[in-house]
Amino acid sequence: MANELFLLSLAVSFGGLLFWGFRVLPKENWQILAAVPLKKNEENTWKGLNLTYYGFFVALSYVLSTVILFILLGALFLSIPLLFLITISIAFLCIPAAKIMAVLVERKPHTLTIGGASFVGIILSPWVVYFIAREMESRFGFELPVLPILAALSIAYSYGEGLGRLACISFGCCYGKPLSRCHPVWRFLFQKHHFIFSGKTKKIAYADGLDQEPVIPIQAITSVIYVGSALLGTYLFLSGKFGLGFLITLLISQVWRSASEFLRADYRGEKRISIYQWMSLFSAGYGLFIFFCFREPQGPLPDILSGLAVLGSPVVFIFLQLFGLILFSFTGRSKVTGSTISIQVLKERI
Repeated sequence: MANELFLLSLAVSFGGLLFWGFRVLPKENWQILAAVPLKKNEENTWKGLNLTYYGFFVALSYVLSTVILFILLGALFLSIPLLFLITISIAFLCIPAAKIMAVLVERKPHTLTIGGASFVGIILSPWVVYFIAREMESRFGFELPVLPILAALSIAYSYGEGLGRLACISFGCCYGKPLSRCHPVWRFLFQKHHFIFSGKTKKIAYADGLDQEPVIPIQAITSVIYVGSALLGTYLFLSGKFGLGFLITLLISQVWRSASEFLRADYRGEKRISIYQWMSLFSAGYGLFIFFCFREPQGPLPDILSGLAVLGSPVVFIFLQLFGLILFSFTGRSKVTGSTISIQVLKERI
């Protein structure tokens, strides 16, 4: 019963947040969260630093996926220090990779790529977990279950990616093709359910001039597919089917990531199949390889109540807050928009 309630609460919470985001985030006023005055100009105004909802939702997606990861790993009866070790090790690889891969692949020093970061994480995380498991066994005689940990990572990643699409909607990036240029089948499917972005500072406007034009809601479709696969993966995980939970979430996320680019209008490179699509297809095949590398462990089923108990630790609570603040400071500062701030006294209120 506890498993069913947990899954239901996840479905309702994520579903409600995504439904809200699909309705409001394409609007102009949901791009800039705040503008912070930095330097005073000669005309008695201030040069401002824009803090974005993009950064807020990226940080939120990382934090919530970490919460899910902690719960699932806690359900395997892993200690809190082990949770921190695994999480920080993976984050240490993936967070810098979002910027490094954008520079290497897109030659853009002022942008981030979640696709590149996830590729690095998928390739390296199995061996990071395997190394930690070997060290734990040799030093303390404790056998760490590698495949269940990889399943928890893949499930948490799918939740994070699904929620992270809200950041793309807010910024107007990773946008779909305009319906006016699509096959009649696509126009029929999305004639009532499409996105219309407003605001000249959204990427869809300054990159392709597609603001105020109906486009395929590819970010929303991706969100639903990712979160749906994560819910299925969570059910399999709690049922002790770790290998299936790992494989299904990884294959669905990577195959869809590759297929979805054919419905996108933003720049993906000069070739028909982009580098990121090749990365995703390679990741899917690599996931199959990893699936056969590690055996399914025998033991008690995960205990969701033990996993939820992890969140009651003050150390975990403080860590999650600091993690979110650090991520927001990394992703929330806009590099492609600026602001001029005018501050005045409201004399009628003195």
